[in-house]
Amino acid sequence: MRFFIELSYNGKAYHGWQNQPDAISVQEVLENALSLLLKQTISIVGAGRTDAGVHASQMFAHFDTEEDFPEHFIFKLNSFLPKDIAITAIFRVTEEAHARFDALSRTYHYRLSTQKNVFNFDYAYALQKQLDMDLMNKACDILLQYNDFQCFSKVNTDVKTYTCKLMKARWTVENNELLFTVKADRFLRNMVRAIVGTLINIGLGKIELEHLHSIIKSKNRSEAGFSVPAHGLYLTSIEYPEHIKLLKN
Repeated sequence: MRFFIELSYNGKAYHGWQNQPDAISVQEVLENALSLLLKQTISIVGAGRTDAGVHASQMFAHFDTEEDFPEHFIFKLNSFLPKDIAITAIFRVTEEAHARFDALSRTYHYRLSTQKNVFNFDYAYALQKQLDMDLMNKACDILLQYNDFQCFSKVNTDVKTYTCKLMKARWTVENNELLFTVKADRFLRNMVRAIVGTLINIGLGKIELEHLHSIIKSKNRSEAGFSVPAHGLYLTSIEYPEHIKLLKN
């Protein structure tokens, strides 16, 4: 039987989602907990690979098991997991359902703090400079005109295509923070952080708005802006077709 597991995590202590040979990952911690409680080796497949230090308020993964879950399993699993990983739901899906390949869209938020705050410096990028948000949103409109984002991708990645269907890109103001929301069918490695850094440079007047066209067309990472720190980035939503779900556990 195949199950989807919905979870959230604070990425500060982890070297990203995916298993690493010499560093702790969210995937490793979750696999170990599931394997111990279910008394069998469990391998999980995540919806994507968040980088070291990136957070997720909604993440999905799938795994297979032949056993039914014991009563109050989610409560037991949460009690066993560390305080920075939380399980929201586990539900049965079709045998072919895939957490990564069946995802219709993914949404990320990036939090940018414009004033000093002693409570959020670990969870938002502090940049106490005047930014032209209107100009940054005009740059977002330009982003939506394209679908090849190689210029924002980490180099030497194993992807076959740099094409992404961008559905939304917008800056808003929330509680003395600038919040960047971006939604697409898929994202390249480091893509969101590189986009945010480029938009910040536009907002600071370091990059001319119209030059963004040339940056994107160059397909060259060195032409785009800097990558903002990981701690301000959150995977917030993943959408799936409803038909893959069979029943809740």
